[in-house]
Amino acid sequence: MSEVRIAAEPRTEFGKGASRRARRAGKVPAVLYGHGTEPRHLNLPGHDLMLALKTPNVLIRLEGLDKDNLALPKSVQRDAIKGFLEHVDLLVVSKGEKVEVEINVSLTGEVKAPGVLNQELVTVTVEAEATHIPNGVEFDIEGLEIGANPTAGDLKLPTGVSLVTDPESLLLTVSAPRVDDEPETSNEATEGAETTAAE
Repeated sequence: MSEVRIAAEPRTEFGKGASRRARRAGKVPAVLYGHGTEPRHLNLPGHDLMLALKTPNVLIRLEGLDKDNLALPKSVQRDAIKGFLEHVDLLVVSKGEKVEVEINVSLTGEVKAPGVLNQELVTVTVEAEATHIPNGVEFDIEGLEIGANPTAGDLKLPTGVSLVTDPESLLLTVSAPRVDDEPETSNEATEGAETTAAE
């Protein structure tokens, strides 16, 4: 589990104007909440935060407050056009605490020809200890044949991690390739023409 240290400073100005000024200064407005405490408004260094968020479910240790805080990003807002960070919600977590997060499902191997693979779930929700969240889970599809339809319950999760997603949820399917009906239609037309000629 990745942990990144980021310097945080309390945010004392609020509103759209204050947020714009913070972003012009290379900072991202954020809210830290959880554990029954009052939400705290912060400014975080934009570049450091952007690099940290490249890792799914990154654990962020906030420094520079009254005490260090471990937090998980729960909501990230980006500019729809330029993609820069606009705002981040952070959830306070502590060592030993269980949290629910989404992790990516990656497939390894190849299905047996001529099967066509369709991945139904690209992420699943799991419960894990806050400081031991897996980056993702792999599922081996090597040799799966047409008709295979494994479910989320078939995933092998690390020790201490439990599945929250319905285990009956379809993970992927392997189906037969689509048959092109056009040649058959052409043959029928030819046969019809031959019949007409014969008459």
